[in-house]
Amino acid sequence: MRIRWFLFWLCSLPLLARIPVVVSIAPEADFVRQIAGDQAAVTVMVPPGSSPHSYEPKPSQMRTISDAALYFAIGVEFERAWLPRFLSQNPKLKVVDLSQAVHKIPMSPKHAHDGETHPGEDHEHEADEHHEAHGHGLDPHIWLSVRNVEAMAPLIEKTLETADPAHAGEYRRNLLRFQKRLEALDAKLRSTLRPGTVLMVFHPSWGYFARDYGLVQLPVEVEGKEPTPRQLTRLIRTAHEKGVRVIVASPEFSDRSAQVLARELGIPVVKLSPLSTDWEGTLLRLAEILRKG
Repeated sequence: MRIRWFLFWLCSLPLLARIPVVVSIAPEADFVRQIAGDQAAVTVMVPPGSSPHSYEPKPSQMRTISDAALYFAIGVEFERAWLPRFLSQNPKLKVVDLSQAVHKIPMSPKHAHDGETHPGEDHEHEADEHHEAHGHGLDPHIWLSVRNVEAMAPLIEKTLETADPAHAGEYRRNLLRFQKRLEALDAKLRSTLRPGTVLMVFHPSWGYFARDYGLVQLPVEVEGKEPTPRQLTRLIRTAHEKGVRVIVASPEFSDRSAQVLARELGIPVVKLSPLSTDWEGTLLRLAEILRKG
């Protein structure tokens, strides 16, 4: 019996040595695991299907925070309310904000029926500075962009290397491997998508994706507001003019208006979660939906 327990303890040592890491959303967990490999135990705060705007951690998650060494923030609303509490509970917790590696763009400034949003236009930087000056209006969905993840990955690697110098070589090798994967994903998306394609969405989560590949994001809801009946009528007309063939909605939000639009237009509503655990598969699925549409 003693030998059995000794073997169990011996096999558990590598698990005990892993860096306890917490991230806000599931896609981040994928990024960290790609670079950390087996050297980190990653816990996700906001699970897929929950809203990052209003999620409240469970008691078990708060206990995890107490033992965590690193927290990778990404700029979602959930963090504004809870990061101070996490730090109060665990003053030794090192918080790294991955959004600092990314140049944010404004959220779609108006409803699709009031005008299009072209994320790649030259006025982007001016609009960005305007919104930053007012402290609001910037798009938090930075992970829905291969380009942005390419910018965040070195920060993840550097943080892990600083926390665990003994495995620095492994982290660097994993980073290079992850960067090659991102390059391949970007190439596949570019070969699938056609610039100028209209992407009608219920919640404007895909601004960075649209920017990267020259798409036009047409949101139904902006700043949490659903369109009025009159605005819906105009939106239906805009969708007809643009030849919209599908509406992309998120399971984290109500899609009532999207369903009304879909019935009027005779097109489907496709549910696609920006918080999916399969980050790469989600981007590829969206590209394929737009290609077929």
